[in-house]
Amino acid sequence: MRQKGLLGVNRDYTARLQKGGAVLNEIRMIVRNWTNNESWEEQSRRIIEDNILGKKSISRAKDVYSRVFLHRFLKGNPPEAWKIVRVLEDVNAPLEILTPVYYWITARSDELLYDFVINDIMPRSRSHDQTVRVEETAAWLKNALAGQGQKWADSVIPKMSRALLAALRDFGILEGAAKKKIAPIFLPAESFAYLAFTLSKLGKSGASLINHPDWNLFLMGKPLVERIFVEAHQKGFLRYDAAGNIYRIEFDADTYKEMADVIS
Repeated sequence: MRQKGLLGVNRDYTARLQKGGAVLNEIRMIVRNWTNNESWEEQSRRIIEDNILGKKSISRAKDVYSRVFLHRFLKGNPPEAWKIVRVLEDVNAPLEILTPVYYWITARSDELLYDFVINDIMPRSRSHDQTVRVEETAAWLKNALAGQGQKWADSVIPKMSRALLAALRDFGILEGAAKKKIAPIFLPAESFAYLAFTLSKLGKSGASLINHPDWNLFLMGKPLVERIFVEAHQKGFLRYDAAGNIYRIEFDADTYKEMADVIS
């Protein structure tokens, strides 16, 4: 029987990230070309056969679609998350605003990446040693797999460890090429407000929105979360009031498109 995961629930760790990574440019291209007017099958065939990604082989284009886009942006958590970022693409949001939202969707849909950031990178960010090493990541990965009753081939562990670190570098959580360390915390108020709106659409409000574990993906504790809520309020992206442990957070938007207009 599989044990409970690091976040207290059963987790299903996969090695998809090994071939997927962040692949932000490719995913953005698919998001811009995706539509509700055709079936997934028709659109995937068009993307692969017309080679809109400009890949040298059909197999690589298939990998990007099936391992990344399908898993994260169609069948992920939340489902059909491409709609969340499409409206930001439509208003030509800057890359620094887009990237955190793409990262959030990726981490929510890849439990291994999510747990690694929450349970290893977040505590490490508060320590003196900010360097993130492949061998330490591999040790964490082995322990995480053991906690799920899973075991991967020894050859896969270092590859996945490097893939985890590379993806987090591409999303701006880590920095550095060969030697990686935790990057300074930076989440634009626009991205923050948009993610807060997204979490509210998923049923979170008040204290549950302030204390949501997803903020830890950006290495932010509660004091910093509250500080950026104040900043977002001052910029007119949302309304935020706090009295003790009672919070009121409101948005002048009902849809993702409306919220994209607010922050743009």
